[in-house]
Amino acid sequence: MKRDRRTGDERSMTAAKRVTSADVARAAGVSRTTVSFVLNDRPGQSIPEETRQRVLDAARRLDYRPHASARALAAGRSDIVLLSVPDLPIGAGISRFIEETATALAEHGLTLVTHLAGAHGRPLPDVCAAVNASAVIGFSPFPPDVVQSLRRAGASVVLPSDGDQAAAMRPIGRMQGEHLLGRGHRRIGYALPADSGLKAMAEERLIGVTEACRRAGVEPPVAVTTALEAGDAAGAVRQLADESVTGVCAFNDETAIAVLAGMRECGLVAPADIAVIGVDDIPTAQLAVPALTTIHFDLREVGRKRAEVVVAGLSGREPARPTWSIPQLVQRSST
Repeated sequence: MKRDRRTGDERSMTAAKRVTSADVARAAGVSRTTVSFVLNDRPGQSIPEETRQRVLDAARRLDYRPHASARALAAGRSDIVLLSVPDLPIGAGISRFIEETATALAEHGLTLVTHLAGAHGRPLPDVCAAVNASAVIGFSPFPPDVVQSLRRAGASVVLPSDGDQAAAMRPIGRMQGEHLLGRGHRRIGYALPADSGLKAMAEERLIGVTEACRRAGVEPPVAVTTALEAGDAAGAVRQLADESVTGVCAFNDETAIAVLAGMRECGLVAPADIAVIGVDDIPTAQLAVPALTTIHFDLREVGRKRAEVVVAGLSGREPARPTWSIPQLVQRSST
């Protein structure tokens, strides 16, 4: 068993209240200013090594954790980055994006905190002020009035503050459509998700598929909606089959896997009867039957770029507009 080397006074003190820098100063026999210099690693201070070690040892014994406000005061800003997650299902793709963004920010000494819009709690600017966030990032541009409120709440960096979501969504649909058209399909379908939170993104990708069809001189895609349930997906597949569709672009991999399940319910197989392509390259895409052709994003690179833009903004440099990574086609058996 690990021995607790703290004195009785130190144990009772830490049990009674949160440890402060004054407690560390008393335990180390130095001033609070010296504690601040040591723990914040202030440059230009000639503190003897023996004194520095005494302060560090006292902080470890007392399990001292500086207040966020004290860290912010010392650094001139907080280390909190607030991520606004819109009211939509948190699937594998979004979870991976959050994980990679948090990892990339941590490499710069920043901590990611998420705010779920679907929780219907406090407004985002209120949360920004409550956690003292220095930066706020989102999945799509914030309205101008929200950007102003976030800045008044203390965020010096807000991303993205402008831009067009269609610029990111439509090329994905075009890429899906062009893949199926390039494999000889001339009657294309598009499977939208039933969840209303995904409707805006899905419709933008559908526009991209429609553009690909128009450029190829074929009819617009047949759009159907399906829940992530085999019976419902079977109904959508029957609609597609009635329209002589031979290739389906699905909003994402989950929707594509639902289409594959619906096809099995209808006695159809991919790609012989209908080819299917998804988006996101989630881990289960390669385990689908047949393995799912999809569009892959390098989310590690996306997270790294987001972190670099945030750090640039917090350092006083003009942050560049964040960009998504170049999507890559992953060819598998479903097309």
